[in-house]
Amino acid sequence: MILIIGLGNPGDEYKNTKHNIGREIVQKLAKKYDFPEFTHDKKANALVSLGKIEKEKTLLALPETFMNKSGLATGALAKYYKVKPATIFVVHDDIDLTVGRIKLSFAKNSAGHKGVEHIIKNLKTNEFYRVRIGISNARKTKQALEVVLKKFSAKETNEVKKAVKKAVEALACAVAESPQKAMTEYNA
Repeated sequence: MILIIGLGNPGDEYKNTKHNIGREIVQKLAKKYDFPEFTHDKKANALVSLGKIEKEKTLLALPETFMNKSGLATGALAKYYKVKPATIFVVHDDIDLTVGRIKLSFAKNSAGHKGVEHIIKNLKTNEFYRVRIGISNARKTKQALEVVLKKFSAKETNEVKKAVKKAVEALACAVAESPQKAMTEYNA
């Protein structure tokens, strides 16, 4: 089984913010592959939907904790469903990538992303896949919070739509074919 986690913050006030791009991508993936409605898993405190991408059984999850506690849901779901870290994909924003760029990676450190740090801590490993979506146009940002909790500008919106579509395709490729093929095709 594959576990795909879309990081973000719960609640309407965070909807469509840069920090929630991971949640948005996983919701689009669910729609594309006709997954059932998300339901609340009380033990994991996450919205979950179980379906298939091509022939691969896949669990999609949206933690209902704030970003910095994403590891609680990830750890609980991995344990309950007996999912090995190497079959987990964490989809999240990345302030170090420019808007519209996506990058798949495996077994990397958190690069300061608090949600990813918490997942590494809870899984006790960094040996999982990450699908990182660029959210910044600034070369160096003084405060991450100045960027991540904002909405995309009108100018950025078109790039973001393309990135979301590309990330959904990359995840489907990684699950149905192989993560290595997805990295080769989508990390350009």
